[in-house]
Amino acid sequence: MSIILLLLDEDAMNSALLDSLRLRGVDIISVAEIGMLSRSDEEILHWANENHRATYSFNTRDFYRLHTAFTTKAEEHMGIILGQQNYSVGEQLRRLLKIIATKSAEEMYNQVEFLSAWG
Repeated sequence: MSIILLLLDEDAMNSALLDSLRLRGVDIISVAEIGMLSRSDEEILHWANENHRATYSFNTRDFYRLHTAFTTKAEEHMGIILGQQNYSVGEQLRRLLKIIATKSAEEMYNQVEFLSAWG
């Protein structure tokens, strides 16, 4: 079982969250760091899949729609974690760490997790 690697999308990008996760040993990168700002959600999900990373976003509607479309077309993704903008950095950190400690990368495969369920 392997550890979840994360890609932080543009909507959820926050340097404090990025730094806090890295300080705790999480392998996380942002779309800004890989030169994918302003790319479509589908392009981001494809990149994440090719690079074995689950995607973390606040863009619930679009990423859940993509998850459904991928499932319908038998396309694969490495997992999607959907959060909410009203969570503090500390709350996001706590919940993301809980997901990473509980689930393996294999268990995230083609799955959607809502940060709200990990309180």
